[in-house]
Amino acid sequence: RNKEEESAVGATYCEKIDDLLQQSDFVLLSVILIPETHKLIGKRELELMKPTATLINISRGLVVDQDALVVALQNKVIKGAALDVTYPEPLPRDHPLLKMKNVIITPHIGSATKKARLLMMENMIESIQAGLKGRLIPNEVL
Repeated sequence: RNKEEESAVGATYCEKIDDLLQQSDFVLLSVILIPETHKLIGKRELELMKPTATLINISRGLVVDQDALVVALQNKVIKGAALDVTYPEPLPRDHPLLKMKNVIITPHIGSATKKARLLMMENMIESIQAGLKGRLIPNEVL
């Protein structure tokens, strides 16, 4: 945390997620899926958000309680949602989120650029070569 950088961009540090949810116009979820982030955003968290807020999820579908999200969107607890991920993927064709005018769903395509895919392939090749030569694997997830 750098207070000078915060000040330069007009950011305000929120120690608690509840404070962040109450103040934000847009809530962007970009976290890994672990037990602590499973359904990180549920009914309680959605009710803390502004009625004009938009929830954006680019992490994993299970980070959001989708049933609670559907109810919140139907009852205008929040204004809208933009989801690059869902659970399951893809959603069943009759899922309520697919019919809502205040929801945008994309097929988890954030990395679908030529440059990103080229870098992914280069990283994969580097990892395979390192493994075959008995070296440490770059970016290994343990």
